[in-house]
Amino acid sequence: MTVTETKLPGVLILEPKVFGDSRGWFMETYIKIKTPQIDCEFVQDNHSMSAQKGTLRGIHFQSAPMVQAKLLRCVSGAIMDFAVDLRPDSSTYKQWICLELSADNKKQLFVPHGFGHAFITLTENAEVIYKTDNYYSPEHDCAISWADPELGIDWGVENPILSDKDKKAPFLKDIAPLKW
Repeated sequence: MTVTETKLPGVLILEPKVFGDSRGWFMETYIKIKTPQIDCEFVQDNHSMSAQKGTLRGIHFQSAPMVQAKLLRCVSGAIMDFAVDLRPDSSTYKQWICLELSADNKKQLFVPHGFGHAFITLTENAEVIYKTDNYYSPEHDCAISWADPELGIDWGVENPILSDKDKKAPFLKDIAPLKW
């Protein structure tokens, strides 16, 4: 597995080795001992499906003490995946990266504590599977508006399909200072 650092410290791109033959292919998607850069214990796996192209999910995170790191991959279709640095004391605060994840390219994105996460679907019927190192906690579930001008994210679409939660999400400036 190839692990590549991004401009955001701790955010990693993982590219598994794919072994193929006439039957199809095989790959190892995560092996703790082969990825020492990921210093967490995953406790929950999640799977989402977005039926329509242009569906935006995020910018999501969980507040302390239930923060979550995530290891994400797209298993059907394609998404543009985003990690946003929400650590006020970070030199890359409010900066973001994006990476296309698809069933074809098999890349994965690791998003550590202190980051918001979002994705927009590039195809219909996009399915995303991800591991988290903490359990889902509705009381700690948070979101920041996808249209936050301080972040200036170019989603590649003007009118994304949003959940009610994401339509109502506040701007970063309107929430209490985040503690991780």
